[in-house]
Amino acid sequence: MVVAVHRNHDDRLLDALEGIKGHSYNGAMWRAVREGRSVLDGSRGAGRWNPSPLSVLYGAKDANGAISEIHFHLNRGQSVFPSKMKHTLFELSVITDRTLVLLKMSDLTALGVDEAKYQQILYKRTQEIADAAAFMGFDGIIAPSARYECDNIVLFLDLFNLENIETVSDNPIKWNEWRAKNRL
Repeated sequence: MVVAVHRNHDDRLLDALEGIKGHSYNGAMWRAVREGRSVLDGSRGAGRWNPSPLSVLYGAKDANGAISEIHFHLNRGQSVFPSKMKHTLFELSVITDRTLVLLKMSDLTALGVDEAKYQQILYKRTQEIADAAAFMGFDGIIAPSARYECDNIVLFLDLFNLENIETVSDNPIKWNEWRAKNRL
């Protein structure tokens, strides 16, 4: 496979990704969404796996993984958890064609991610990986969550066919109950 090199991509990263085969995924994806927002409304910029020009749809293979991600960001810098905010947990059925699957932390460290800092909000390298993966035609990434013991699913909206997502269920997140159950 010949890859045209873009001036903003790390050549070594492109070479490393070229050696990784994309995989299809056919299964559940859980997504926590603020009330009033579409479940298919992507994120653009400032996330672990999305540099600003890349619009992505974040989810997790586990319901608690999706909720944990939102909880972390809602709780950040707050002395009191904003429990009046309403969110819905969606179970989606997703089919991908060519996804970059990085299931172990060692997969990420091989691409230059510092394992000791993975839970921190230091996104530069993971954003570079996502940008390079999208550039190379992957339709998303499956990688370990930094917030929960599960894998996250990140779909690149410019490369992913939204017709391959179906809503299975949606339920309100009861923050007080979830926080008590998860001892937060």
